[in-house]
Amino acid sequence: MARLPILMYHNVSDDESNSYNLTISISKLKQQLEFLSHNNFTSFFVSELENNSAIPTKSIVITFDDVTENQLRYALPLLKKFNLKATFFVPFSYLGKTDLWNSAADATDEKIMTIDQLKSLDANIIELGHHSFLHQKYTALSEAQIQLDFDQSFQFIADHNLSVYPALAYPYGNYPKKGIQSEHFFQLLKRNNIKMAFRIGNRVNSFPFKNKYEIQRIDIKGQDSFFTFKCKLRWGKLRLF
Repeated sequence: MARLPILMYHNVSDDESNSYNLTISISKLKQQLEFLSHNNFTSFFVSELENNSAIPTKSIVITFDDVTENQLRYALPLLKKFNLKATFFVPFSYLGKTDLWNSAADATDEKIMTIDQLKSLDANIIELGHHSFLHQKYTALSEAQIQLDFDQSFQFIADHNLSVYPALAYPYGNYPKKGIQSEHFFQLLKRNNIKMAFRIGNRVNSFPFKNKYEIQRIDIKGQDSFFTFKCKLRWGKLRLF
């Protein structure tokens, strides 16, 4: 089985002092993407993994959550520059608004892309996936509420003629993990034709995936040094040296 690291990003900032947790500076993102390109990593859309049983030794999946305008402004040009693909996960209810799902204490007032901006993205560089409709924790919702959230997402996609691959990044990385609730949740994903779903986990995946609804992503933090990034790329969750 091959090793497949899947990187998770959020906001990108042109302010070096604003590089912490979910926000990474342009310079750090450039250094990381340049490393992947110059070291001959092959980037894949999530959709390209569905019917693929073999990938090159140096393979990578790059993902961005929330489709903030700063990703359009700063990440997209870097992805183009280094000829890398990425999957952007969309919280459909918030398009053209801000990150209103955050509490007042956590809100950053980051602008979310508009529908027209999503449609303007280069399909050779960016594909879209699901990040739910309302960006709520699935463990706080009933099955009926989760199904309604999917229904609203699918209706939104149809109404606005968006091209969205049926892969899901769990909001907050949150989903039922144990027992009958987990079984019912995965059955609901299957009924809604969700091909793959992504947690956090911070480990490098084995590919082909053992469980397509518990694929792990590596959380790249704004404060990560370049050394830390390279360690995460190799091992995922950092070990003590």
